[in-house]
Amino acid sequence: MEEELKSLVKVGIATIISVSYCYLLPPKVKPGVVRLLSILPVFALFLLLPLLFSLSVFSFTSLFFLAVANFRLFLLSFDQGPLFPLPSNLFRFTCFTCFPIQRQQQNPNSQDQYPKWIFAVKLAIFLVLPQAYIHTQNLSLTHLLVLHPLYAYLLLEILLTLLRKLLTIILGCDLEPHFNEPYLSTSLQDFWGRRWNLMVSASLKAGVYTPVRRLCQRLKISSDYATLVGVFATFIVSGVAHESVFLYLTRSMPTGEVTLFFVLHGVCTAAEVALKRTAFVQRWSVRPVVSWLLTIAFVNVTSAWLFFPHLIRSNVVDRCSNEIFLLIDFFTRKLLNFL
Repeated sequence: MEEELKSLVKVGIATIISVSYCYLLPPKVKPGVVRLLSILPVFALFLLLPLLFSLSVFSFTSLFFLAVANFRLFLLSFDQGPLFPLPSNLFRFTCFTCFPIQRQQQNPNSQDQYPKWIFAVKLAIFLVLPQAYIHTQNLSLTHLLVLHPLYAYLLLEILLTLLRKLLTIILGCDLEPHFNEPYLSTSLQDFWGRRWNLMVSASLKAGVYTPVRRLCQRLKISSDYATLVGVFATFIVSGVAHESVFLYLTRSMPTGEVTLFFVLHGVCTAAEVALKRTAFVQRWSVRPVVSWLLTIAFVNVTSAWLFFPHLIRSNVVDRCSNEIFLLIDFFTRKLLNFL
């Protein structure tokens, strides 16, 4: 465990030095390919640093934050994204680079409009769910289809919400929420574009969708087809990125299932966008409750089919749980020895 903590210190120091370089030097370089090339060594370093850890918890967490940093620095190379214009000082620049946060753009009070008891209910459900995992052999397939996506969603929302609240206090500014009640989605476009993981959606829109759409328009492709190509390209990039995350997390070769999951959703979302523009759909709209049921069912079934199996086969949940208990035990013993 001491070696892991030493690696954690090394990764932290390397990250701070790299981010400081990106704050001080590249912005003085003209935006575009030249600035991108000047930041390229940082990209490579951030991909290697998570490999210093043997614990999956540290490896995945560091990869998550450094992957966010890489994408935002890529956008900064072209004067785009949440880092442009530059924050007022190095500390704020480091926070907005490495953490999945973004300054509130409009209506600063909108992020906390829903009652706080909703978050308390989500937290209670999250704490109860591990008991269901203990009895997974006794659960039906229908229950498992709901259990895994629900647990993943609650884990992400609770941790990211607590992180946002903490950084809101530290930075003294309003931050965008990460989720917008995705379980209320009435279409795939609604789910991926306006409710699920909004920070990643905004980054992918700026870094993939918009450039691809502009390229298609320069190639004299119609606006409608350019939109569909942009949507599909965004899902492909997201699939490859998630496949890379799973590689670090499971330490096993990718199976392609996760990429296929995003390709499937990309095709279906593009088809949904195209269908909504037809006269038939505009005249005969589906009832909201029906579209909600179809959307939630599709997301749950496809995620249980393609997204989660690799994680389940790799026994990631049990391994991470054991690592967390080891960390708690280690720090508890250190605290008792200190006292």
